[in-house]
Amino acid sequence: MYRNDMIKTSKWKLNATLFIFGQGITLFGSMLVNYAVQWHITLTSKSGIAMMLFTLSAAVPMFIISPFAGIWADRHSKKLIINLADAAIALITLLMGLLFSLGFEYMALLLICAAARGFGQGVQTPAVNSLLPEIVPERNLLRFNGVNSSLQSVIMFVSPIVGGVLITVLPIQYVLFVDVATAAIGISLLLIFVKIPLREKIADKKNAWNDLVKGMAYIKNHAFIKKFMIVSALFNFLVAPTALLTMLQTTRDFGEDTWRLVAIELAFFIGMAFGGVIIGVWGGFKNKSYTIAVATAISGLCTIGLGLADNFAIYLFFMALAGITVSSVNAPIMTIIQTKVDADYMGRVFSVFTMLSSIMMPVGMLLWGPLADVVSIDWLLILSGMGIIVTGALFVVSKTLREAGISH
Repeated sequence: MYRNDMIKTSKWKLNATLFIFGQGITLFGSMLVNYAVQWHITLTSKSGIAMMLFTLSAAVPMFIISPFAGIWADRHSKKLIINLADAAIALITLLMGLLFSLGFEYMALLLICAAARGFGQGVQTPAVNSLLPEIVPERNLLRFNGVNSSLQSVIMFVSPIVGGVLITVLPIQYVLFVDVATAAIGISLLLIFVKIPLREKIADKKNAWNDLVKGMAYIKNHAFIKKFMIVSALFNFLVAPTALLTMLQTTRDFGEDTWRLVAIELAFFIGMAFGGVIIGVWGGFKNKSYTIAVATAISGLCTIGLGLADNFAIYLFFMALAGITVSSVNAPIMTIIQTKVDADYMGRVFSVFTMLSSIMMPVGMLLWGPLADVVSIDWLLILSGMGIIVTGALFVVSKTLREAGISH
């Protein structure tokens, strides 16, 4: 296991702050691109199938690359991997922006861009998640994850405002160029200022397949990891309508104004920011699994509320409350993994989590997307919300999941 005494107490807070600040800047640019592309597709197509294609384009590449990304994160410099992934995403986005500037304004290009960005995010995410325990002491991880979630939520709160203004007054390609600039800033900060403790090098750097097999065996031999993955996969399947169809629902039920799309994103991220503050200050229940269970159940109730709401203000209230639950679920799950998985396998474990989370929403959209064109999205949200409540109960019913949440 990684030894927390390797982290210099006098410097870790500054180091960790610089890391999340740099990642926050790149997140800001990425969110602008995601909003620009999703809103463009939503407003031009008004089709659940089109949203399904966009989701698959982003998620399938992430699913394919994630197992190998975990191996790279365990073998090589996480700082280098994060920066290379950021740079590749920025270059692809730059190319798409240039093509749109030349008049090639095709949805197929946006899908190609989403696929390329999916590859990059699939490489980057396991490295980012497995890097945190190397620069933050274990006793501070849960609160740090909560504060980190809150800070990211503030950035995600600002990005749709800026994105909504930009996409209203400028062509989409200029919004794409913003991501290139923010990636350059984030890469520079991580490369120059963030210090990562040295880890023992892995002797065998050739047998990647053997590393992958060892990683899968490690997961197989730890029951709580397996169950976490299964339940997380089920949750991601059920939450797909909330994550991916609410923009389309808003357009159909309340109007096609861009400000409404901005409003639902703002409500969600205000909730996430508030939820991150709650976890950062409170720290959740002593048993982290209870925190996950309660937050997941509330998330299910909010999803049902989104399906029942016939007033836009009430709809925004449920969206904000759903945002609070996201931080309250993500921070303790991340902390449990970061504190209970061997550091030598951390990247591979997170890569499998990334792989499952990236593929289960698209798998869900294979069902929910086409259904959204023939069945009211309201009913889809009510149905999925009931399933989410059941999923939350599993963290209490399962002895393995309950015990995983106990700190030692």
